[in-house]
Amino acid sequence: MALHPELSAVTDRIVEASKDKRQRYLDLMKRERDSGADRPKLGCANLAHAYAGTDEQRDQMRTGRGMNIGIVTAYNDMLSAHATYYRYPEQMKVWALEVGATAQVAGGVPAMCDGVTQGYSGMELSLFSRDTIAMGTAVALSHRTFEGAALLGICDKIVPGLLIGALRFGHLPMVMIPGGPMRSGLPNKEKARVREQYAEGKISREELLDAEVAAYHSKGTCTFYGTANSNQMMMEAMGLHMPGAAFVNPGTKLRQELTRAAVQRVAEIGWDGDDYRPLGECVDERAVVNAAVALLATGGSTNHLIHLPAIARSAGIVIDWEDFDRLSKVVPLLTRVYPNGSADVNAFEDAGGPPFVIRELTRAGLMHGDILSIAKDGFTAYGTKPAIEDDKLVWNELPAKSDNDAVVRTIDDPFWHEGGFRILQGNLGRACIKISAVEEDRWIIEAPARVFTDQAQVQAAFKAGELDRDVVVVCRFQGPKANGMPELHKLTPPLGVLQNRGFRVALVTDGRMSGASGKVPCAIHLSPEAIGGGPIGKVRDGDIIRVDAVAGTLEAKVDSAEWDAREHAEAPPPAMGTGRELFAMMRNGADEAELGASALLAHAEL
Repeated sequence: MALHPELSAVTDRIVEASKDKRQRYLDLMKRERDSGADRPKLGCANLAHAYAGTDEQRDQMRTGRGMNIGIVTAYNDMLSAHATYYRYPEQMKVWALEVGATAQVAGGVPAMCDGVTQGYSGMELSLFSRDTIAMGTAVALSHRTFEGAALLGICDKIVPGLLIGALRFGHLPMVMIPGGPMRSGLPNKEKARVREQYAEGKISREELLDAEVAAYHSKGTCTFYGTANSNQMMMEAMGLHMPGAAFVNPGTKLRQELTRAAVQRVAEIGWDGDDYRPLGECVDERAVVNAAVALLATGGSTNHLIHLPAIARSAGIVIDWEDFDRLSKVVPLLTRVYPNGSADVNAFEDAGGPPFVIRELTRAGLMHGDILSIAKDGFTAYGTKPAIEDDKLVWNELPAKSDNDAVVRTIDDPFWHEGGFRILQGNLGRACIKISAVEEDRWIIEAPARVFTDQAQVQAAFKAGELDRDVVVVCRFQGPKANGMPELHKLTPPLGVLQNRGFRVALVTDGRMSGASGKVPCAIHLSPEAIGGGPIGKVRDGDIIRVDAVAGTLEAKVDSAEWDAREHAEAPPPAMGTGRELFAMMRNGADEAELGASALLAHAEL
């Protein structure tokens, strides 16, 4: 199938914008490959240190004949998605030896759980944990004793952080290894209903806790389609998983065999063979476009409007919100997964999952089918479904139609003709809005502003009944420079309640919303942010704010002379405690959301 002309045009735009940086990146990777980043050129004392921690693999390592795979793991057992990785390294070492390779845990990286920190001070470390993970990945791989790597990570900042760091070792072949989602518990729609009841004071804290524990009940990724599961969809579309690995449950034979295959595939695509597939060449402009398309076609998390530009930037690739906006107009919505529907990711997987979506998009010329994936059979393999047959891992063709067209549909019968992402621009700056889960009669909201400087103030005003009206909630000083750009997920229940009561409600913020947010129109990632003089700092209570996702505008309806004369609100002092003061350098050095909201990349440009 020929490429859709707009997909081709957007890709060409990205290639042109990236031309110089991408070439410098590729030149750097060639120098890294040529500089002796392999074990035979290291000193004997250096090698002895590297081998001292292992007994069973030492003799194999000394021969230097097989690949040594560096494992970078985000394991911890307070994050359900990453608790699954507990036994992975010891299993991976066995599976590597089966094909004459070895494997070592090169290092661990932090993996915080946004679900635990939502609404509390730890959330202000969340976004910058991504840069910390990237640096941790670089430290892990800096020993230069590895010919390939396996990256164990799933959730929000972990996958982007691993990739940002790993791409600076892009001369190595690498694979992303997921752990899979927990099995379905309390339905997500019911969970949201209970949260709204609690926000209204209709049920007790104990009843709320019972519901939450029933929803988040075991090891594995959370089952809603938030940032973590959007990560997995994107990794499939970039060809960095074993095909179809994203949403296979933990503890199954299929999950185990996919991980075994991933380890052994890394050993096959090293530089000593005839199928060399380095990460830096796999992640090119086409792969980045595929990731953006996958996100739009599935109604994925808005957090990736920050993360994907940052991942791309680490590989010398420039993608901005205009590219997302243009793609969204031609990429149809093929799934309805919570919060954009009632189904969870297990139902999505059962209905065809990522392979079905990728097959349909590729068939329509809306994905690049010629990317350099890690799969032996090329990118077409990502449109097939893995299974265990006769105790062996196989990939099967999918049926022409989904097993559940209330969850996944074909390209000829989408849920909607576009992806549901828009840019908003006006005298308040430039923001994003996701409308795939917003009712069409709420795509335009015009109402008086109520201004806050943190989400706790919004919650207090809601409880006091001060927001029982048409209102645009403006929550500012929530950008990366102000406080690390925490997600404002605690605003979802009260704003949802106000909307359910019939009020016209919207949120405008220079912060982020959770990847699980949906039905309330939210103009987010507003740039420039309030701190440093962004226009959102001029808004006053009572100003009429217009959020217009149809025209793509975001305006404070204030006389222009008065607007120009207004002073900016004073920023609150930097918060202390919970280690936030240790991240001051990251806040001070961060760039705007559209560039990736990264201090690391702001100072590591190619």
